[in-house]
Amino acid sequence: MAIYDIPIDSLQGERLDLHAFEDKVLLIVNVASRCGLTPQYSGLEKLQQQYGERGFAVLGVPCNQFGEQEPGSAEEIATFCTTTYGVSFPMTEKLEVNGPGRHRLYAALTDVADAEGNAGDIQWNFEKFVVAPGAQSIVRFRPPIEPSSPEVAAAIEAALAR
Repeated sequence: MAIYDIPIDSLQGERLDLHAFEDKVLLIVNVASRCGLTPQYSGLEKLQQQYGERGFAVLGVPCNQFGEQEPGSAEEIATFCTTTYGVSFPMTEKLEVNGPGRHRLYAALTDVADAEGNAGDIQWNFEKFVVAPGAQSIVRFRPPIEPSSPEVAAAIEAALAR
């Protein structure tokens, strides 16, 4: 899977080169600031702090497709994330993850099945994908699975061990 070749911009509007993450374990998650799951930002930041020095990074992907729960501008999103949750991980531009405007990154990721064998559309905010270095494997977690869950930790540890 050539996810690293897919063009994408950062939340600040600059080109974000996904090749910078090719040798890392990457946790890609669509995020929103006004969602019942928004407190998951705390768990995502904790993972970034816990595993960052071992070759891991969270990549937050703001999305406004679910109940319009990410309506803010790039500046408003960045301010919210840093002041409310101390987010230090990189964030992309706001993207569509489903439908005809689905970004190419999510066109690739939605082909990945979850633990029950279901691929396809993103269900809601905070759906997670643990991508092993070189995208050798990708593990998908649906939104209710907390970043601090044993399943996510196990997937990260397994990918780091590759």
